[in-house]
Formats: sequence, C-alpha cells, structure tokens
Amino acid sequence: MMKTTKILITLCLLMAWGVSKAASVDTALTYSAAMKRNIKAVVVKPEGYSKDQKYPSLYLLHGFSGDQTDWIKKVPAIQDLADQYKVIIVCPYGAFAGWYVDSPELKDFQYETYITNELVAYIDKNYSTIKDRNSRAITGLSMGGFGGLSLGIKHQDVFGAAGSMSGAVDLRPLSDAFGIEQVLGKYAKYPERWEKASVENLIYLLKPKSLAIIFDCGNDDFLYRFNVILHDKLLERNIPHEFTVRPGSHTWEYWANSITYQMLFFSRFFKGQMPK
Repeated sequence: MMKTTKILITLCLLMAWGVSKAASVDTALTYSAAMKRNIKAVVVKPEGYSKDQKYPSLYLLHGFSGDQTDWIKKVPAIQDLADQYKVIIVCPYGAFAGWYVDSPELKDFQYETYITNELVAYIDKNYSTIKDRNSRAITGLSMGGFGGLSLGIKHQDVFGAAGSMSGAVDLRPLSDAFGIEQVLGKYAKYPERWEKASVENLIYLLKPKSLAIIFDCGNDDFLYRFNVILHDKLLERNIPHEFTVRPGSHTWEYWANSITYQMLFFSRFFKGQMPK
C-alpha cells in the first residue's frame, strides 16, 4: 500500500513539474488609439520564461472568419514550438474580415497600424522581447498569410522576416468574396486600392536579402496558382525566398504541419543562420 502511495505521489510530482515547465498562455488586452477600442491578443510564452532573459517574437495571424484564439485552440502544438525555439508567439485579433489593412472605408478597421505600431509597442513594453527587427517575424494563414507578407514587406523596419501559409497573396481574383470589398471598397470603383494592396504588387519594395521570406501552399488549395505566380515574380527580381508546395488544401491539418517548418526557418533567422 505504501509503495503504491509513493508511486502515485511521484507521478503527481512529475505531472506538476511538467505543467509548471510548459509554455504559458496569456490574453493581452491592448488599447488601439487608431481604432479607439480594446483588442485582445493571445501571447504564448516559452517554457522557463523569465524577465531576466530576452526572447525573439513571432506574430502569428489568423484567417478569414477567425480570431486570436484560432491557433492556440486548433494547433495547441504551437506551445511546444514556443518551448522548443524559445520564442514568444503573439496571435493578434484581425477581425472576422479585417484583412490586416488600414481600411479607407471603415475607420474602426485600422489593423495595419494596430499590429505594426500599437501591438508591437505593447508587446515590447510588457514582455521580455528582443526589441529589434532581426528578432521579430510575422506570418499567418490564408487572410493572415496575406497579412504576414504584406505587413512584413511594407514594414521592414519592424519585421526582419515574413511568411505566409496558403496566403491570399493576390486580392483581385477574390473581389466578390471574403468581405474584402468591405475594407477596400468595391473593386470596380476602386481598382487602384486592390492593385496597391496585393502582395505581388508590393515586391518592388524588396531588395535582395532585405527581408527573409518563406511561404507555402498546398497543391489542392484554391489559392495555389496565385502563390506560384508570386514565387515566379520573386525569382524574376532575384529576391531570395523559400517557397514550398506540399500535398494538401485549405485546411487546419495543412497549417498545423506548415507552421512547424516555418518556425524552423524563423528560428534560423533569429540566430543569424540564414544564407549570406
């Protein structure tokens, strides 16, 4: 009986130790002056997080119709990735269809300013981050893939690396879908807004090795061919990047697999291990 009790106590202690050493998850409530309201973000701190140590940060964006809890609920293994690579993962709220832009149509949809200015400043003030573009990356899925690349390209002073998983890198073919016209206006009326916003029309802002870039898409994804076009255009301009096509479609199963490869890429970037 005593032997059984000792075993149970030992198991409980081991379980408690495991819980205490695992990644921790916060919900940060941040005020956006640009949108004049509070916005939530999920923050994953790695195992052994300490204010005495500085950590790189990855901003991980959700897709259309999602919210800040999507990644942690549907891919809880991102906590293991935070532990493994000693990275703070920040999952912001980007609205049901905010598209991570400063909307000329909706004044309370200023998600580009919120993420790249207000949220980054909040995270750097309240968490033990390395406050440098070489220790800050951004990526996401679908709508968030568009956000990852567009915000990364337009704000190279903030992010040193950017990525996309199954990203809507060209908005123009989606002019009648996914609520984009609510934030940009109708394509027929404001075609220049759509042209200017699409990722493939932002690559003129890139210089070779000015931004570490990774993106991928499943071969059965409805956005596949637009990602291939972006890849080809980056090749034409001699912009180094990693582009991968894997079996799969627009699913969480695909993104759960994809984030593991992207985290390795970002970890190498944070450690200065990218090809010269």
